[in-house]
Amino acid sequence: MEYDRRPALRGATLEIETGEIIAVLGPNGSGKSTLVRALLGLTPLAGGTVEIHGQPPRRFRDWGRIGYVPQRLSAGGGVPATVREIVASGQVVRRRRLRRATAADREAVTEALSAVGLADRAHDSIHELSGGQQQRVLIARALAARPDTFIMDEPLAGVDAASQRALADTITALSARGATIVVVLHELGPLEPLIDRAIVLSHGRITHEGAPPRPEGECARPGHDHVHPHAESDYSSTGPPPAVPTFEVSRGD
Repeated sequence: MEYDRRPALRGATLEIETGEIIAVLGPNGSGKSTLVRALLGLTPLAGGTVEIHGQPPRRFRDWGRIGYVPQRLSAGGGVPATVREIVASGQVVRRRRLRRATAADREAVTEALSAVGLADRAHDSIHELSGGQQQRVLIARALAARPDTFIMDEPLAGVDAASQRALADTITALSARGATIVVVLHELGPLEPLIDRAIVLSHGRITHEGAPPRPEGECARPGHDHVHPHAESDYSSTGPPPAVPTFEVSRGD
């Protein structure tokens, strides 16, 4: 993957197993969002391959299995929309065609709102909610489609402590159901004990893969935008990255 002829990701190979909770860590500009967009087939590759549940993105059809939580709420824009309406919009891809919502659909929306602690705000305008509450609406929108795989891009960024705890509770419940979760983070926060494996990116390369790294030195100070000791280390012992950026991802069924 390249931007202005410069590789955004280089030599990144990643396999995610069913039921794992993966944290993607790294400073701004390290390639985190590019990686998750590649996972979803939204970013073209200069080399390498991506597979989603065993299929390349162009052939994958069961998008109802994937719940994507973007960084910020863009749905609604200047058009008035209630919290419930935003959450219900997440079911469109699962239905595969336009039809009236069934009782099961409405129940799924109610359950999703309860899961993120916003059942009492269902009929409020989305614009009346705080940034952290809007982020929880995005998570509920993904939950309403009842997918088995979740991609969350910076869900903790700029949200309050209560919303962070609500997200941790939600991920705990999803994990208990066997969901696969990839979450992009600056700070692990309350999600740290839930993470099975951490991927640290720096300058488009994976510099660490394994247990979540601990804060060290300057990174341990309060307010630092990311805590890990591997940002400048060389993850690969086989030499420099390839000249053509490659990216390979396979997913277990």
